[in-house]
Amino acid sequence: MQRLNPASHLSASTRWAWTGAGLGLALALITQAPAHWLTRAIEHASGERMLLQDPQGTVWNGSAQWVLNEGPLNLANTTTLPTRVTWQLGPHLDFANLRLALSATVASACCTPQPVRVDVSPLWRGVRVQVSDHTSHWPANWLVGLGTPWNTVQPEGQLQLQTSHLQWTQQAGKEQLQGEAELQLQKLATRLSTLRPLGSYRLRVQGGDAIALTLDTLEGSLLLQGTGQLHNGHLRFTGEASAAPDAEAALSNLLNILGQRQGSKSILKMG
Repeated sequence: MQRLNPASHLSASTRWAWTGAGLGLALALITQAPAHWLTRAIEHASGERMLLQDPQGTVWNGSAQWVLNEGPLNLANTTTLPTRVTWQLGPHLDFANLRLALSATVASACCTPQPVRVDVSPLWRGVRVQVSDHTSHWPANWLVGLGTPWNTVQPEGQLQLQTSHLQWTQQAGKEQLQGEAELQLQKLATRLSTLRPLGSYRLRVQGGDAIALTLDTLEGSLLLQGTGQLHNGHLRFTGEASAAPDAEAALSNLLNILGQRQGSKSILKMG
């Protein structure tokens, strides 16, 4: 009968022990990866215009202070969301395309009545990002941290964002936005005018081969309207601003700043 070599048995046991320890360490690193690994990746991807400071928890379940910043060379002027943003990440099976996707739910007590879900799915030579239908509310003065023109305008009021079937796809070097998004600027005020508030406004974004933009006034003394397109990263927008009859004197200087004056109107143009 063949006898086991004790040295060989010990060597095999040692290898299994080291293999188990390595797998356990790898699993611990994956499941308990610190939150700052994710926050640093997001900051780098945004060119440090979006910062996630004081991260806590893990990559999969964490929170941080959401800060907007003008860029990597200017950290002096930043604005912070009033409450921390929390996230949960996890794998998700995309049954429609039979692919494993990554799902994230993001929330902040000040701004999201319900958590916002984002699904990221791989495509052949690309990626798809889907945002759940939702309504969220954000402070307008938070935008000041992005720098020009927001630090000049110093907006006040509330931003209401609504999305419907919103989906962004990048594949084979081409990008496409599908679905709709509506941003309402409610009770907007600015330091550029003593008239407060100026009014409430709605910006609609309609996806397609060329993304359509529509701006109109919901209420107020400052009247804004315009249309535009975003195609291949190039924005073209034309519109006009004017004042209600009883506010022409109060808004005259602001209309001069907004665009080129043509009589009682100011022409808005981008691109």
